[in-house]
Amino acid sequence: MASNAAFAEVASLAGDPGRAGMLHALMDGRALTATELARVAGITPQTASGHLARLSAGGLVTVQQQGRHRYHRLASPAVARMLESIMQVAAGSAPRRKAFVGPRDLALRAARTCYDHLAGHLGVALADALVANGQIELTSDAGIVTDKGAALFDRLGIELDASGKRKGRMLCRPCLDWSERRPHLAGQVGRALCRHCLTVGWIKQVDGTRAVAVTPKGQRNFREIFRIESV
Repeated sequence: MASNAAFAEVASLAGDPGRAGMLHALMDGRALTATELARVAGITPQTASGHLARLSAGGLVTVQQQGRHRYHRLASPAVARMLESIMQVAAGSAPRRKAFVGPRDLALRAARTCYDHLAGHLGVALADALVANGQIELTSDAGIVTDKGAALFDRLGIELDASGKRKGRMLCRPCLDWSERRPHLAGQVGRALCRHCLTVGWIKQVDGTRAVAVTPKGQRNFREIFRIESV
């Protein structure tokens, strides 16, 4: 168990507005430079470099050198889960006043990446459909892919890592969606499903944000394969 001092250090790292902005920008799983992160967070490159050094020392981001450039990404899926949980708490504790929701907010609520898996209305709808069709079974903190689900993933050409198996069943994990307040599918199964949707053109990234847009091809396949009528 983490000490109180370690807990406080991680909380303080995520609590600064500039660092929070950069961490949020990395939630789509991409690796970004300090200059790109500074622009997103609305701070100077020098300030961003200082923040990133602290985030790296605290284990929240990792740095990869490629040529002359240094790229930053979230250190692990655990960091992404922590950030998603903070967003959920923050959304629930916000003042209850009527506010205008801009197009970007609507796009993020409709469909987005949560580090390496799908979230928002689309992510929750996929999890609901897989449960309803008997292809996965979820509890509040764990789940498995059934034989029926394994057959579906195999038919779609979605490869699942055999290391995630236990007693012949593939494990998966629910992740509570901060905007829908219901679980979407995370873990290696969620990652594989997200990667497949991007690869075959069912969804596409929206530039400058972690929102994704469902293509006409995706609309058709989500309806025909998963029986999702509205995404």
